[in-house]
Amino acid sequence: MLGARHDAARAVGEAHSVALLAEGLRKAYGATVALEHADISLAAGKVHALLGENGAGKSTLVRILTGAVRPDAGTLELNGSYYAPQTLIEARSYGVATAFQELSLVPNLTVAQNLLLPDMPRGPLGLVSFRRVLEMGSDILARHGLQRIDPATQVALLPLAERQRIEIVRAMENASSLLILDEPTAALAETDWLFDRIRMMTARNVAVLYISHRLAEVREICSDATVLRNGRSIASVGLAEASDDDIFEMMVGRRVDHTARNRAASRLSDAAPRLSVKGLSGHGLKDISFELRPGEVLGIAALEGQGQRGLFRMLAGLTVPERGAVQIDGLPTTLSSPRQALRAASGIAYLPEERKTEGILAGLTAATNVVLPVLPGAAYAAMITPQAELRAAGPSATKVDMSPRYLDFAIGDLSGGNQQKALVARTLATGAKTLLLFDPTRGVDVGTKQSIYAAIRAFAEQGGSVIFYSSELPEVVQLADRCLALYDGRVFQAFEGDAIAEQALVAAIHGHAGGHH
Repeated sequence: MLGARHDAARAVGEAHSVALLAEGLRKAYGATVALEHADISLAAGKVHALLGENGAGKSTLVRILTGAVRPDAGTLELNGSYYAPQTLIEARSYGVATAFQELSLVPNLTVAQNLLLPDMPRGPLGLVSFRRVLEMGSDILARHGLQRIDPATQVALLPLAERQRIEIVRAMENASSLLILDEPTAALAETDWLFDRIRMMTARNVAVLYISHRLAEVREICSDATVLRNGRSIASVGLAEASDDDIFEMMVGRRVDHTARNRAASRLSDAAPRLSVKGLSGHGLKDISFELRPGEVLGIAALEGQGQRGLFRMLAGLTVPERGAVQIDGLPTTLSSPRQALRAASGIAYLPEERKTEGILAGLTAATNVVLPVLPGAAYAAMITPQAELRAAGPSATKVDMSPRYLDFAIGDLSGGNQQKALVARTLATGAKTLLLFDPTRGVDVGTKQSIYAAIRAFAEQGGSVIFYSSELPEVVQLADRCLALYDGRVFQAFEGDAIAEQALVAAIHGHAGGHH
């Protein structure tokens, strides 16, 4: 029998019929129950949010809806008819398509080929017509306002944000009944393009399931939300009637502490710089200079493609600057590799942008991933054993509130939030005094965010230095002692202490400010 929330969902209004109805979904992997009586109802032509912590069951629900896995129990209806897809291709034949957070593009194929997979246009002899592939790919890109992307470009050569857009466009091209967007703005600094596309889809009466940890954008584009916790549907609510704190409490089972810390910048002004950057240029940067002191958290705010990626990769030793100088603890330093950056003076450790492709080694345990930079130190009697790795990983895992039981799991089997906790733990395990954190909470839930925030604060309070970029400006406001707003590859404006406010940052990253600091 349907609960009251689904009676309400069925009465979404005569103008919006129920596109998808899921009841009593259950899925277990051995002793681990991923979903337990999960219900959701989606209306045609409406955007419905799916909210919950990492590990709450959202990914399992998406896999069931897209045919990647079969539920152990429960039923699905699509447009009033029985629906039980067994593959992604079968789901697509019903008009159900997904843009995944962990991008499913084939990196060594072109943009056009990725957009048209698996059905490539063929010529008279049955061979794939590459001319038609490019023409059709170009048409698709133009339809979605992405004419700037060359359809012949290999996907691997595109920036992450453009790859994310290609993933989204491919899903939209195949979604006639239900479009599922899994953390679609994780790599997008702005939402305008995406939200315009979503409104185009709902105007065609397509139902949209929107999965995001960013409540501000959820409220902007979604009318209703279903909250999952521990694999169960906690509630389906109208977003106009539920406060952020109400939703957080449903997600994590407790009220979230939003208390801001005291900013450290004022008491650090006399400390000698740990890191000094002068005139750094190249890879999108133009003459960047700044200093970072012990105990300080320096935020970087920028729209996509303003040089922030080049800055982090140069300081991490991954790319070589065209000009400029870097000093660590007052010593001139050439950062030629991540290993050299880690060994330089007090050391620099880097948390990369892409968890899946640049961060984790999916087949190894979480403990192994945590201790990778310090493996010799984990050896016992010149041997590195799983037990030694667990012992070595434990202290860093504790700092990010990662349950010890997950350390023995293959990291690829963990939720995105626990994967990210392991990567943050790895940067802490290096012993480096300076951390470079590129979007450290991208695509993780509110509970995991709080754990990562606490680890960053604790690290700084113990004298560590942090540079972090976040695509979420409220995160910069909450965490940063000072903030550099980048625009067109330059430091457009610097903010300190209480001057770090979201409205001021928005103006600065768009190249508008009342005055430079």
